[in-house]
Amino acid sequence: MRMVLVVACALIDADGRILIAQRPEGKSMAGLWEFPGGKVEAGERPEACLIRELSEELGISVKEECLAPLTFASHAYEDFHLLMPLYVCRRWQGTPAAQEGQTLKWVRAGKLREFPMPPADEPLIPHLIGLVGV
Repeated sequence: MRMVLVVACALIDADGRILIAQRPEGKSMAGLWEFPGGKVEAGERPEACLIRELSEELGISVKEECLAPLTFASHAYEDFHLLMPLYVCRRWQGTPAAQEGQTLKWVRAGKLREFPMPPADEPLIPHLIGLVGV
């Protein structure tokens, strides 16, 4: 089974809300909600990938020192195994705006379970609740 490395970020605003994005039609798992991020390319560091993905997906600029690793998910899908580190970011430049047709929502950690997510994302929720509360 092939291993896929994907990196994700919980952007946390000044009110303690977390940004989630809904996967647009035409992508696998369309309609599910996820934390922004993406696939790490060959030779790319996870932090560099996240900085690139946040710029491409949300139009924001993030400095590496503003990314703090929180936890990771390890999940076996039918045709691949996903390893996904989750970083937390509380400081960025710009206003997050959908750049790829996705819907964005700011939500309290305690409300994240109300949004259907891919199986790999669900185990990350308790860690975020522990960090920012409900």
